[in-house]
Amino acid sequence: MDFPRCHRRLITMVQLMVTPEISLADSPVWIRAVGLTPSQPVTLHSSLIDEKNVKFEARAFYWANEAGEIDVKKASAVGGDYTGVCPMGLFWSLKPEKMFHRLIKRDVIGSPFHVQINLFGSFVMMPSEKDTPLATCTIERWFVTPGVEQIKIKDGQVRGSLFMPPGPGPFPGVIDMFGGGGGLIKFRASLLASKGFAVLALAYMAYEDLPQTLAEVNLEYFEEAAKLLLKHPKVRGPGLGVIGVSKGSEIALAMASFLVQIVAAVCINGTTTVNDAPLRFRDIYIPGVCYYPEKFLINSMGALDGHEIIGDPRDEAHQASVIPLEKAHGSVLFVVGEDDRGFNSKLFAELAIARAKKYGKNNCTLLSYPKAGHLIEPPCSPLCTCSWIPGYMKPTQWGGEMEPHAQAQEHSWKEIQKFLELHLGPAGSSNV
Repeated sequence: MDFPRCHRRLITMVQLMVTPEISLADSPVWIRAVGLTPSQPVTLHSSLIDEKNVKFEARAFYWANEAGEIDVKKASAVGGDYTGVCPMGLFWSLKPEKMFHRLIKRDVIGSPFHVQINLFGSFVMMPSEKDTPLATCTIERWFVTPGVEQIKIKDGQVRGSLFMPPGPGPFPGVIDMFGGGGGLIKFRASLLASKGFAVLALAYMAYEDLPQTLAEVNLEYFEEAAKLLLKHPKVRGPGLGVIGVSKGSEIALAMASFLVQIVAAVCINGTTTVNDAPLRFRDIYIPGVCYYPEKFLINSMGALDGHEIIGDPRDEAHQASVIPLEKAHGSVLFVVGEDDRGFNSKLFAELAIARAKKYGKNNCTLLSYPKAGHLIEPPCSPLCTCSWIPGYMKPTQWGGEMEPHAQAQEHSWKEIQKFLELHLGPAGSSNV
């Protein structure tokens, strides 16, 4: 893959340096400015335009030091979208011009996000055409490293995309799933493949010829996907990992509990009972817990807060729908945001771990993050507090506070990779 070079425009002797200019989207960059007047007020401003032509922006205000320099690794932002020393704040604080819009990279192979960083010589809240930057640089944030192959999967019932690292392998195999909005989301799978995992981004509804709505979770579909991944000559067996968020987390936990192929499951902000659509696996049937739509709250922005809509998981109504984690053949890592407004994810995880211990199992780990929301994604991803879900009449609230959520993403991403390698063996490596 040929990377185009960064375009930089310099005015006077001021220099803006962003290193590296080409990087993976989950990797840090180093932003510095030199040639400023000592104690000069400046604004660092970041922006990108996503694949739906929606602009995202962030800004932070700084004072240059006595040498006329700013180093975001050391300098403290005094205002803007964040304050304090936040080296990647210009990325995780990006906000959309269009309300309730979530930043999702869909073409993970063909193009990066181009992020423009501008340096202004004063405090500029909303840059306009009359505001001329002292310096500017455009950098590339890729979601895949060169050499990672994307293979479209349409085999039997299984639909998705397989991301295979370069080299002979074998690589640890992982199935990656997102939530109940359906479709095929690939950015986490492509980033994990860039770390040396063979990752199947798996669709299970609202994609190609799959059902538009999820009337039933039939684990035979997910078993078929697991067997398909294990048959690949570059995938190391005998066990696989699975990672899921929201509805995908619920399914990941069920896969760990019933499928012998799954030896490591990462469950991000999901429930530990079957919800709404029932679960079926051969002669096993688990009914879904009904939603209580009257328990929806509508916040000041008109978004739905669904934290209470499935009731209290300790109630009798939930007991027939509990996923039997004690049957799991491997280990489970729960990743929860304590400000998740989609579910009471921490309570669900705690109850599941207590159930496992009751049956003599100590195969669960809990990572719980105060003030983090529902959509815990790879590092440097902007916090999405509200967005639209297909089929909903109003946007959905996800929760989270910006800086703690960013810290949760950075920490959990490292822990997820450690967990997968611990149980699946070491990953390969591929670097930009």
